[in-house]
Amino acid sequence: MSKRSLMLVGAVAAAALTLTACSGGGGGAAGGGDAAAGAKFDVDPAKLATTTEPGTEPVDEVTWNLPYEPLSLDPMLGFNYAENTVTSNLCESLTRITPDLGTENALADKVENPDDTTYVYTLRSGVTFWDGTPLTADDVVYSLGRQVGTESSTYWSDYFKNVASVEKTGDDQVTVKLSKPDALFAQGMSSAAGAIVSKAAAEQAGEQFGTPKGGLMCTGPFQLDTWAPGKSITLTKNAKYWDDQLIPKVEKLSFGFIADESTAINALRSGDVDGQFFYLPPSGLSQLNDSDATITFGKSYIFWSLRAIQETGTFSNPKVREALLSVIDSRAISDVVFQGASVPSAVIAGPAYFGDGEAGELFQKAFDQYEVKPDIERAKQLIAEAGDVSAPIVLGVQGSSAVHEQTANLVQAAGEAIGLKIETKVIPVEQFGNLYFDPKAREGLDGFFTTYYGNVTDPLDVYTTFTPDSTNNFIKYDGAAQELDDARKTLDPVKRAEYTIAAQDKIMRDLPWLPMGDLPVILVQNDRISGATASSAYLGYPWAATIGGVK
Repeated sequence: MSKRSLMLVGAVAAAALTLTACSGGGGGAAGGGDAAAGAKFDVDPAKLATTTEPGTEPVDEVTWNLPYEPLSLDPMLGFNYAENTVTSNLCESLTRITPDLGTENALADKVENPDDTTYVYTLRSGVTFWDGTPLTADDVVYSLGRQVGTESSTYWSDYFKNVASVEKTGDDQVTVKLSKPDALFAQGMSSAAGAIVSKAAAEQAGEQFGTPKGGLMCTGPFQLDTWAPGKSITLTKNAKYWDDQLIPKVEKLSFGFIADESTAINALRSGDVDGQFFYLPPSGLSQLNDSDATITFGKSYIFWSLRAIQETGTFSNPKVREALLSVIDSRAISDVVFQGASVPSAVIAGPAYFGDGEAGELFQKAFDQYEVKPDIERAKQLIAEAGDVSAPIVLGVQGSSAVHEQTANLVQAAGEAIGLKIETKVIPVEQFGNLYFDPKAREGLDGFFTTYYGNVTDPLDVYTTFTPDSTNNFIKYDGAAQELDDARKTLDPVKRAEYTIAAQDKIMRDLPWLPMGDLPVILVQNDRISGATASSAYLGYPWAATIGGVK
């Protein structure tokens, strides 16, 4: 298996030190004679949390901040942090992810798999939508069926690519037929891809469903109360929720939209906001250490990467990408840019995805064969072999993010050290999500920095992004297509792991995305409350249902 170099040398190390010296209290890490000396946190990947102590007391209102205002609360149009943070408390799926990143039945009381291409879902009895109407098989057929086919606007289309039919096969039974075996379909039903909405409400609202004008109708432990565009989204307790273990203690859950990191930190310090999930550490995170807030680092699917997005240009050359990665200091990125709140990783899908058992052991063994070591001579050789690299590489950087800005500074210095010209373009946080779905938004860029997360505990869930027909494969990379296809149609987890590892080796050779570290969930809660889910499950699990007051 190939060895991946992630260390920085020479002029690039100086850039890391410059960041360290200049950041002070406003970003990155302060002081120190080397990058590691400036780290403010020490995240142990073996000790990441999945839950926090459930609150025991009723709470009238909890205020929570989002980094931007959601575009839609329709679950099939929500594959991003703010959207999923809200809808995970509103709309439930047939199965659901659990805080420990496992799965359990949710709206489906029973799931049967009589053959490799058939899934039979028996619905849980007694479940109602917020308006009191019962959940029916017709709602399930509608919710899944509207995501099938090339004309669907769902953001979860990759999970439905092999769905041949969704049919009602009993009063409380829905059967899904696949055109071929698909190991990700059933797993994907624990994400928002499997979320069920009211057919009647969705059809009545039409294209406005999930917006401030069209409203929403689901079955979750909270219900949508009001959405004041540009100001707030308010949820209220669903006292008739079917799961006795997840009936909220919070009467009202109010979301605001503070994009600026410093403003968000000040709101948390002052108590104006009770909590927030951070998928990137804000520059002033350490300022919360002396406040009435608790920081919890959680087990996470999230990783930091640099994504190639064009089929032409200097950055489209795999040799250029490998050369650049060979001189990017992932340790400086972790210690300086992420304030110690990240874990350097040589692969894209890290240990959180591995799971248990023999398959998990195979993934861990493969992971351990990658090394972190300097290889500037290899980088120079690759650049020499790459041909003309004079055209600049333009990278998209999210506004209002010190992490994006400082990572870009390090990468620019790395590129300069081996003869690459790298430029940046700042994109407002409210528009950054458009890069994932709108080709026009990507025009003029060769790549962009991104956090990304899979939805289930299986590395294939991430690596299937690199199949030629994936909606996230902007460069149409096909170097591991056969291995990924073999993995996806293999239901046995051990055999699937073998195919996935073979695909991983090719993907890490060609580097359509450059891995830059695994990121824990950063959960901040005011000391007056506790109980929020601390792991990546918060994006699919009703994380606020266990929040309560602290005596």
